[in-house]
Amino acid sequence: MDPNGILLVDKPAGMTSHDVVNAVRKMFNIQKAGHGGTLDPSATGLLILLIGNGTKLSDKIMGGDKTYEGVMKLGLETDTQDADGETLTERGCEGVTEEALREAVASFKGDQYQLPPMVSALKKDGVPLYKLARKGEVVEREPRFIHVYDFRITEFGLPESRIFVKCSKGVYVRTLCHDVGAKLGCGGILQSLRRTQSGKFNVENATAFATLKTTPRADFAKLLLPLSVAV
Repeated sequence: MDPNGILLVDKPAGMTSHDVVNAVRKMFNIQKAGHGGTLDPSATGLLILLIGNGTKLSDKIMGGDKTYEGVMKLGLETDTQDADGETLTERGCEGVTEEALREAVASFKGDQYQLPPMVSALKKDGVPLYKLARKGEVVEREPRFIHVYDFRITEFGLPESRIFVKCSKGVYVRTLCHDVGAKLGCGGILQSLRRTQSGKFNVENATAFATLKTTPRADFAKLLLPLSVAV
């Protein structure tokens, strides 16, 4: 029988969230497992895995606010709004001042509607948008209501600046970077991203994926948080 609990994983770059779930299933012979909110393959940081009856808490876990640290790169646009995509335009950003960038970033705080990117896991008629995007299709998407509590530059530079974001669920940080670049007229992408917090859970308490690979199966239950912490 599967144990029941919540596993906090520090996801490495290069793995999808499903890759991590499937790997944990195989490593620890778990039948029932899921996650509490995806991270893009290139992103690192907190991925919440739900084990056994923990899968019933998926909606509750996904609904928590999120905190991210990352790098925004100006002067560039890609078809994915991040560094993994094909370059669409490259303009440079030499004329952007620190003051202009900070003002542009600050303007995206608060309630707003955000248009999800085509390269995303959202579905249209049951098909993930990223699969349609691979075929070169662009479909109409409904803007989603989001809230950005905090969005700021923590270290200014050109073309790359470090950013901090605290937001509601469903926010695409790469779209925030794209929209900042559009506002400045030079384009922008998300160069790198790390999720540090989701709801009440912090990456500081997560187990590195590399550590999981060397954890004996008998010790797996010791890594789990009780389901009561999420209720």
